[in-house]
Amino acid sequence: MSFLDKLLGRSRPVPPDLDRLFALPSAAITLEAATGFLPTGAASVCFAGVEGGAFHRVRDEVRELLDAPEYSEDAYGYTWLLLRSPPDDTASLVNDLHAVNTLLEESGFGPHLLCSLITFRSTPRSLALVYLYKRGTFYPFAPDPGAGERRDNALELEVRSLLSEDLRMEPELNRWFPVWGAPGLEG
Repeated sequence: MSFLDKLLGRSRPVPPDLDRLFALPSAAITLEAATGFLPTGAASVCFAGVEGGAFHRVRDEVRELLDAPEYSEDAYGYTWLLLRSPPDDTASLVNDLHAVNTLLEESGFGPHLLCSLITFRSTPRSLALVYLYKRGTFYPFAPDPGAGERRDNALELEVRSLLSEDLRMEPELNRWFPVWGAPGLEG
């Protein structure tokens, strides 16, 4: 960090560390024991839209690597890749999530990665643990069921506190972006 950065109070961003994803299975156990939220077996990777031959090759590699990943695009033009596994096999789901992120990163698409998430349910509520790629941190996202695009902030803060020993939580609440309609979160 330069002298000017210190003087102006700037800090350097935390570099991404995809190995932090491997803490999710133990966090899932903690979450289930304390709140009753169970893994759904769904996880998603979100990245800025990319086109071209190099990306199509990576997309083909992902298809070869995983069993039938689903791609979709949201209203903002971001691409989502939905992964599924049996709900009781969070470790395999996290391995697949890590493999996709690593493949994209090693293929030069790291700057396009936005977030990854793994979803949980405790009827009728949904919850996602979101990993911010560029920050190297997690945060909970809990839509408030039946309330349109409203969040259950109390649940999010409870989960943050509960999982702070398991996951590196994002300290800046203004970076807890909503992921409305993320594949795997609803239903």
